[in-house]
Amino acid sequence: MVLVVNHLIFNNMANRRTFLKSLAGLTAGLSVSSVSYAKNQDSDRLGEVLPKRKFGRTGELVTMLGTGGYHVGWTTERDAQEVIEAALEGGVRFFDTAESYSAGVSEERYGKYLTPKYRDLIFLMTKTTGPDAKTVQEHLEGSLRRLKVDQIDLYQVHSVRTPQDVDDRIANGVLDVLLKAKEQGKIRYIGYTGHQNPYAHARMLERTTESNIFDGVLMPVNALDPSYFSFTENVMPEALNRNMGIMAIKSLADGRFFANKKEANWTSDDPIIPNYLSIKEAMHFVWSLPVSVLISGNENATYMREKIALARSFVKLSEQQRMALVEKVKNIATAGNIEYYKKQEA
Repeated sequence: MVLVVNHLIFNNMANRRTFLKSLAGLTAGLSVSSVSYAKNQDSDRLGEVLPKRKFGRTGELVTMLGTGGYHVGWTTERDAQEVIEAALEGGVRFFDTAESYSAGVSEERYGKYLTPKYRDLIFLMTKTTGPDAKTVQEHLEGSLRRLKVDQIDLYQVHSVRTPQDVDDRIANGVLDVLLKAKEQGKIRYIGYTGHQNPYAHARMLERTTESNIFDGVLMPVNALDPSYFSFTENVMPEALNRNMGIMAIKSLADGRFFANKKEANWTSDDPIIPNYLSIKEAMHFVWSLPVSVLISGNENATYMREKIALARSFVKLSEQQRMALVEKVKNIATAGNIEYYKKQEA
């Protein structure tokens, strides 16, 4: 099935209800524990590991919560180390980063505090913004060096912006470099990412229908998304049809659930928008859909531990609960002010 995107934005609640119900029904198949979604007995030399989910067709199992590398790059050195240590202690085994995060600092910090001792325990992912083959090759070699590893578990074409951007990168040999690197054993799996435009994501799927080279896709998934320029509706079905791992970002709309006073009437210092969503509701909504991992950026260990606690407390939301959350934020979703990072360019 090839995803057709030009007229795929859903505009009514009935369609969203049917769609989200069908997606959520797939979540059970992702979970190692088909009964509770939130409990498993997996452990390693560091202790109990968070519940794991299947990562598409790869056969890999990844923890339902992942550590976002962007914050690891810009926060202080001490906080970055503490975030990594808190994540490991709390059972997180999925670590995200990119060569572009603070000009390689995020990868360097993983190379200091994560991979030397814990490479055997983790699923490691990084990304390249390179527009052409030469740059991507340079980025890959730099990432391997900074991360101090011989192999990256998942290497991703990062931040595709428009269908034309996708076409240009393919024409410039970006995918050829990744396929060669996979043959050489430098990377295990291939993915792509973006948060601006679901048309770009869909274009990448269209262009790779025959080769089907992608093992995973990273995109925004949150309670606002179904109501505005939606990745969940326009990209996720085809990705799941191809049995790709789904990596969710922007579960808190990049924090705008809690910072936009004009649209959300936020008057409290507590990180909950009155009459909208709590952090728990926002994250449990995402985990109730068929995502392999929710990637969360945290600039200190306290925030990291809070997200770990939310993962351990997860109980799948019912259809009624999910749709109630979508309805609750619909009025602040449709204008596009909260999900400011989305760009409506076809």
